[in-house]
Amino acid sequence: MGLSPQPKPWSRVVMVSILLALTIRYVTWRAVSTLYLDTVSHAIFSVGLFLIELVFIFSSVVQLYLLLKVKFRNRQGDRYQQAVLDGHYCPSVDVLIPTYDEPVAVLRRTIAGCQAMDYAAKTVYLLDDQQRPEIATLALAMGCHYLTRSDNRHAKAGNLNHALEKTQGELVVVFDADFVPSTNFLTRTVGFFQNPRNGLLQTHQSFFSPDPVARNLGLETILTQEVEIFSRYYQVLRDSIDTALCYGSSFVARRAALEAVGGFDRGGLSEDYYTGVKLSAIGYEVIYLNESLSAGLSAENMADHVAQRLRWTRGTLQTLFLEANPLTIPGLTWLQRVAHFEGISQWFGSVFRIFFLLLPGAVLFWDWVPMQLSWQEVMYFMLPFYVVNLSTYRWLNFRSRSVFVSDIYAVAQCFPIALTVLQTLIRPFSKGFEVTPKGHVSNRFVFQWRLALPLLILLPLMVVFFAQGLRLASMGRTELLQMVGDPNLIPTLRVAWIGGLYNLLIVWAALLCLLDVPKPDPHEWFRVSYSARINFGLLQVWGTTNQISEAGIGIVLDADSASALGCSRQPVEVVLPEANISLTGVLVGQQDQTVSIQFQGMSLETYRQLIVLLYCQPGRWGKQVMPSEPIALWEIARAILMPVGLQRFVSRRWQRQTVVG
Repeated sequence: MGLSPQPKPWSRVVMVSILLALTIRYVTWRAVSTLYLDTVSHAIFSVGLFLIELVFIFSSVVQLYLLLKVKFRNRQGDRYQQAVLDGHYCPSVDVLIPTYDEPVAVLRRTIAGCQAMDYAAKTVYLLDDQQRPEIATLALAMGCHYLTRSDNRHAKAGNLNHALEKTQGELVVVFDADFVPSTNFLTRTVGFFQNPRNGLLQTHQSFFSPDPVARNLGLETILTQEVEIFSRYYQVLRDSIDTALCYGSSFVARRAALEAVGGFDRGGLSEDYYTGVKLSAIGYEVIYLNESLSAGLSAENMADHVAQRLRWTRGTLQTLFLEANPLTIPGLTWLQRVAHFEGISQWFGSVFRIFFLLLPGAVLFWDWVPMQLSWQEVMYFMLPFYVVNLSTYRWLNFRSRSVFVSDIYAVAQCFPIALTVLQTLIRPFSKGFEVTPKGHVSNRFVFQWRLALPLLILLPLMVVFFAQGLRLASMGRTELLQMVGDPNLIPTLRVAWIGGLYNLLIVWAALLCLLDVPKPDPHEWFRVSYSARINFGLLQVWGTTNQISEAGIGIVLDADSASALGCSRQPVEVVLPEANISLTGVLVGQQDQTVSIQFQGMSLETYRQLIVLLYCQPGRWGKQVMPSEPIALWEIARAILMPVGLQRFVSRRWQRQTVVG
């Protein structure tokens, strides 16, 4: 990728052409030369594997085709933004924050961020679906409108529709309760609605807390969020045919368009997805702006992480049973239907993932060889296809994901997702909406036994598969020929141990993900560098911040200044001249030249300034880059061999035993 580090129009055409040519060549070879049909059982196994491969290849081909059509709307946004900044286009905007059971601290931050958006013609509404007195008090204190209703029928969709009846802005913006927008969110998005065909605009979603997989593996600074590939890659593909997905937060919709489809769809768990499909079906464009203009909280443990994915799985598949079914609803183009079908089919990947985990065992113990091939065919057909796909995967998805990392996420949740897929196809509406908990803390290690049980059963099987693979790989050709009777089946037996080893490592990594490490601090700390002045008494010292949160700040001083500060619990004032903010607090700790200060006595105005500083600056949420496949594999290997969560767990247990002893 040296000639084009980032995908350009010309390099995308070249690479897509190469991949499509290799795909056609590979599929033709697999269909004509490799199927093993000598018995009924072998035929079913061989053809079944080929059909599963075709499902993944279909998905890949659709994505490759859409890659040729991608369009980034950043320059278009620059043009539209100018009319907003000049005051020529300033429609009224209602900002809706639906909430169910989120803590006050989370909502306070979101309200402050929404109120800080640089746009005069906006009104912020807090939609409380639990009628909590403390939330009504919060809304009053923050100066935003408070709406509630007598029941919470239809969950989030019902809450939003109730708000649509009580408000009247030309545009509607929705933020989940934990999402904080940047100050330029509205100036960057509102202008797009000068085009009367645009019904809904979805923006890129970022997260200011690491997802639990990365945190549990100790790879928070290395791995991108799991959903980053969706925002940075899949949404860009969907936008190429004007049918991006609405995912429930950080989007802007035209009120007239919402009213034309009867408001937010109440049929299932994914009201955002269904509503976007309906808007596309009546002729509106559902578009995507690939800019990080807001950020929220990730799920805080693996149980919540998987539960959220199960809700997405069920909600997406429910569309097959609703009026908003993108495969049958009138008004969509054939290409839009194909894109939606490709997206829906991805959820079945978890079912196939289980098949691939068990595949080496079927080959090694039951001689169910799925394909017949020679070493020459492996080198000529199979190796080029997989090597090129592997080496270009990260490049094509704009460095948002690595193959090996994707496999860890997939295996960690494949069993519950596969079960949910089957349950939804049988009883699509058997389960209601559940909010993902946010803003909570945990002071202990928690192993998710329910999620881990299938993988714990699989792990010893993976060890046995790997050992058997090594045994067969060490056998002579004559012995193997006596086992299978066909020399073209021997290469599969020779390399089956590689699949066994890979599955063993991925299952072990997935199990490590399920040991949730403690998260005792409810606040997120950000590594930012500002000049800082500390005033205490008649003295003042200067330093540089190394981390800031809503609760406190860390400042690195020079040696003389550090010794001058004196004892802890001393009241101080911290001034950040570059940010034009002054904060009061107490000194709570000092290690070498770094002092820790806990904020106290913060006024509402200062709190608003702090929220803008931490969350709302334009460009605040830069896109994290996934390392190359070899580096990602190395980091995963390190995490597997030296698991951070396990080390912390053992260390804490040892410390407790030492204290007790």
